[in-house]
Amino acid sequence: MATVEYYGTGKRKSSTARVRLLPGAGQVIVNKRDLSEYFKNETQRTVIRYPLAVTENVGRFDIRAIVSGGGTSGQAGAIRLGIAKALLQFNAELRPRLKKAGLLSRDSRVKERKKYGQKGARKRFQFSKR
Repeated sequence: MATVEYYGTGKRKSSTARVRLLPGAGQVIVNKRDLSEYFKNETQRTVIRYPLAVTENVGRFDIRAIVSGGGTSGQAGAIRLGIAKALLQFNAELRPRLKKAGLLSRDSRVKERKKYGQKGARKRFQFSKR
């Protein structure tokens, strides 16, 4: 017997998350580790649970996420987008709520590249006339 599974992909900065929603009791597993073990920061755990809170689906789904690249903040944002997309697969009528909360748009801010002849992306070497 095949179980029902909803899938969503999320990206933020240089992180990519593949998220699966399975009917269950609300257990969240990230890279085969528990959520509180993987993300030590409470803020990041709240960011991940936010799409479920907005759609009033807390405790209805088990979440399995495989995330790679970037740091913990980018990974949390990527998982959040993946959960939101998977919830749309579950029920398309949740779209207005998710859209109003700003959960369906990818955060396109990424690190700006270093420019040649400069110290960094924006910072220049000190100017000296003589």
